[in-house]
Amino acid sequence: MATVASPPINVPSDLVDAIRSFPSERVVEHCGTRWSVSPFDIYATCPKCRAEVKLRAFSGCAEIEDVFDAVFEWMNQPKTEQLIRDRQRAIGNDA
Repeated sequence: MATVASPPINVPSDLVDAIRSFPSERVVEHCGTRWSVSPFDIYATCPKCRAEVKLRAFSGCAEIEDVFDAVFEWMNQPKTEQLIRDRQRAIGNDA
């Protein structure tokens, strides 16, 4: 069976640093109220007025959350579960 190498892609070091420091929550402010949501949420509901607040731009330019979404999509493919567990274990051992 022949192996196919991935094409080389120049990933900016700023992107890698941004992913490493990506927060585990997003603070939202609306109606004078602050609350936390998942950084991956697209919408949040204001606990005070119940208005739906849009959190992601979905404009012509990509956001860092789009990078995570692409990785999550890859992770949902068949046969990736074991690869993910193995890599998480290796990263944990290196920490």
